[in-house]
Order: sequence, then structure tokens, then C-alpha cells
Amino acid sequence: MNTHEPLSQQEVQGFAALAARLAENVNSVVLGKPQVVRLALTALFAQGHVLLEDVPGVGKTTLARAIAATVRGEWRRIQFTPDLLPSDVVGVTIFNQATRGFEFHPGPVFANIVIADEINRASPKTQSALLEVMEERTVTVDGVRHPVPQPFLVVATQNPVEMDGTYRLPEAQLDRFLVKLSVGYPDEAVEVEVLRGATVRSPEALTALTDTATVGEMVTMARRVHIAEPLYGYAVRLAAATRTHPHVRVGVSPRGVIALTRAACAYALIDGRGWIMPEDLKTLAEPVFAHRLLLTPEAQVRGMSAAEVLRQAVASVPVPLPSGQPAPARG
Repeated sequence: MNTHEPLSQQEVQGFAALAARLAENVNSVVLGKPQVVRLALTALFAQGHVLLEDVPGVGKTTLARAIAATVRGEWRRIQFTPDLLPSDVVGVTIFNQATRGFEFHPGPVFANIVIADEINRASPKTQSALLEVMEERTVTVDGVRHPVPQPFLVVATQNPVEMDGTYRLPEAQLDRFLVKLSVGYPDEAVEVEVLRGATVRSPEALTALTDTATVGEMVTMARRVHIAEPLYGYAVRLAAATRTHPHVRVGVSPRGVIALTRAACAYALIDGRGWIMPEDLKTLAEPVFAHRLLLTPEAQVRGMSAAEVLRQAVASVPVPLPSGQPAPARG
């Protein structure tokens, strides 16, 4: 249970106002995708990581760079290629002849925001180099642990696995991402606007609106959001519905349930509330849960998607009423 001191209305309003300004700043570069931007900021405040899957050229990297520029954090970009080595990601220990000792040279993961571009183009061994730092926020090289800066956010982009030169991310690594998002193609009006301002709409042109210390405070505030007791049970039942669904081979793990509640707390604060509602959990179920599901071979042959199966599972779970009594599930 959340045992932190409840948030004051002033704190909630201040958080929501700053989050709205951050979102507006990012939206000025990532046009026509306000919900994607909001979910990315949700992951930042929930201390999670973001996986952006889409075809090349729709603004995945631009979104990550815009967030980095907006929060005035140190950021690094790693272009994942088939020949990238794990040491190119986390760093390496080198012998210094001048000092006659070994020195650790940090890799690009030592930043507040790490953009892992086209992560599924690298080999599985290199992909796994991110696992420890994403979960533990430390890197171990030659038996020595090195903490990364805080706050820490990995924004990974990947192309659809059907494309040439890509490797499927292992389930263990997918489970480390709080949300999986798709930017998608812009509509016609937005794409015309992009063309008109293609030379000036760049993340480098954004003004930083806050700093990493303030983001750290916002992360702490998100932990203090109130979760009513019935909503803990509701979150668990949502995950349980995926485990018993006939088209699911492996359902959402307990780690996925924890991720859902953490995301819901940040999502509610962005909305100007110091408590979460069932609608927060339902809205976040797809971005938080869908990439954690493994469908049965029969479901895959029938062309069913994880999002489609998840929507069925969520609809089967009664929504708790304010009194704590569950409402009838929709047919």
C-alpha cells in the first residue's frame, strides 16, 4: 500500500501545471500526437522506460530528443547496429599506463535520458546489456557497480520485427519497458504543417522548462498518489484475466501489475488528481500490458493482435464502484 503522506491540492495543481507545460513544449515538435507524448511523460514520472515501435521516419527519435531537451537533462544516443558490442553501451575498464592502474570509461548509458535507436537491429547479446541498467539503474563492469545519473529514462525505438535486419527483443527485456507506444502516421493536416516547418521544428530549438532535480521531485510526488484498496484488486484481476484468456500462452506477470499501478499514479497526477480512478487503469492497460503477452500459436495463425486480446480480457473484468462493489462486466 501507498503509505506516503497524501499530496496537498497545491502540490497536485503545481505538478499538473508543469506537466502541461512540458507536454506543450514536446507537442510543438511532435505534432498531432498528444496522447503519445502524455504516455511518454507518464513513464518518465513513474521511473519507467519507453519502447517506441513503428516504421522509420514517423518521429520516434524526435519524441525522445524533445523530452530530453525539455527537461534539461544530459542525454546520449546509441545507434544500435549489428556490430555494436555490449561494452559500447555500458562502458569498459582500460589500463592507464600513466597511472599504472585500471580506469572505468563510462558508456553512453550514463545519462539522464538514453535514446536507444533501433534497438532490435543489434544482436541479442548487446540488447541484454541494457537489462541491468534498466532495472537496477547501475552497471557492473569487472565486478564493480557504477550507478547511472538520476532521473534515468531509456527511450528505445525499434522497427517492426518483420523488417529486414531486425532481431526480436526477448520477453525478459520487453518486460523491462513500462510502456510500449506507437507514434503512427500523422493525418494529412499535420503532415502538411510538418512540411511547411520542416527546417525549423527541431528538438534543439526547444527551450528547457525544468531541470533534472525538479523531475526527481515529480517522481517522488507520483509515489504519493492515493490508490483506493478496491483498485489494487482491480489491477490484479486485470492481469489475472490475461493469464486465463484462451488465446494467451503467457499472461501479465506481477511485475506488470506493479508497472500498471505506478503508471496510473503518474497519469492521474498529470490529469490534476492526487488519486487514481478505474479509468486510469483501463486506459493504461494496453500500453503497459500488451507487449507483455505471448499469444497462443492458434491466435497468431488467426491474425489476432495482443492489443485485441487484451481489450477482450479488460472488458471481462468488473469495474469496482466507489462503494467497493464491482459493477457488472460489459458483454
